[in-house]
Amino acid sequence: MLPPEIAKQIRLLEIRTNRMVEEITGGAYRSAFKGRGIEFDEVREYAIEDDIRDIDWNVSARMGVPYVKKYVEERELTVLLLVDVSASGGFGSAERNKRQTAAELAAILAFSAGRNGDKVGLLMFSDRIELYVPPKSGRSHTLRLIREMLAFEPTSKGTDINLALNESAGLLKKRSVVFLLSDLIDERDFEFNLKTLNRKHDVIAIGVADPIEKHWPSLLPVVVEDAESGNQLYFAGGDRALKKLDAAFDSATVARREICRRAHVDLVEIGNNGEVLPPMIEFFSRRRRRRAARW
Repeated sequence: MLPPEIAKQIRLLEIRTNRMVEEITGGAYRSAFKGRGIEFDEVREYAIEDDIRDIDWNVSARMGVPYVKKYVEERELTVLLLVDVSASGGFGSAERNKRQTAAELAAILAFSAGRNGDKVGLLMFSDRIELYVPPKSGRSHTLRLIREMLAFEPTSKGTDINLALNESAGLLKKRSVVFLLSDLIDERDFEFNLKTLNRKHDVIAIGVADPIEKHWPSLLPVVVEDAESGNQLYFAGGDRALKKLDAAFDSATVARREICRRAHVDLVEIGNNGEVLPPMIEFFSRRRRRRAARW
């Protein structure tokens, strides 16, 4: 039996995300991933408007003229939500914490996929795999995913993005769309595994950050505790220390962007102190324009 407060949160989240889903599913969602799930159909003779990457060289050699592979788009996509539930997600200096923002983003994506008849799965991770729900379609399944994201209590505090990426590679048997929702704060280098997963699947990283992680708001001395390790850091205060801390935050942000760029993974950066819809709409629109230019 769901606690009343969780049931209320699910209902409020569904109402809140309903309008957002309408905006995303007005063509943006489907066109952003169109052709990602495709099946081979037949070959036909090459036409000037065809992409040379689709040429079937074996058939062309036998026939003496170029032939291209023809594909049909699968009716449904498989979407996997990789949600970071480590202890750092519990931090928030605004109305909500990073984990709540990630849950709202995951709800938008789950409802958008569900509205298009796609299968959606959920993998929640810390420094271990906390929960896996295999991809399915249907509203009741989508609501179950939302319930798990809001009610689930992780057993560990740490973060291991590599583990989540490797586990996803083993679980997904066909080409899928993978959304990694995390603050992307991990002492381990996860670039190789991100790149490896993206070679077979379509991976999108959604980085959730708090305003304080971008700019420390106070010049006063303070002791900060790491939510995952329990280690304490003393901030001496003052303008010089603040500039040094901000520079460290900026450097970490640039490093995460570079990891995604080198892995050829789209990165959407979201703050947990504002609306989550505009950056997502911009992402889908950018994706659609890029795909249109390619074709």
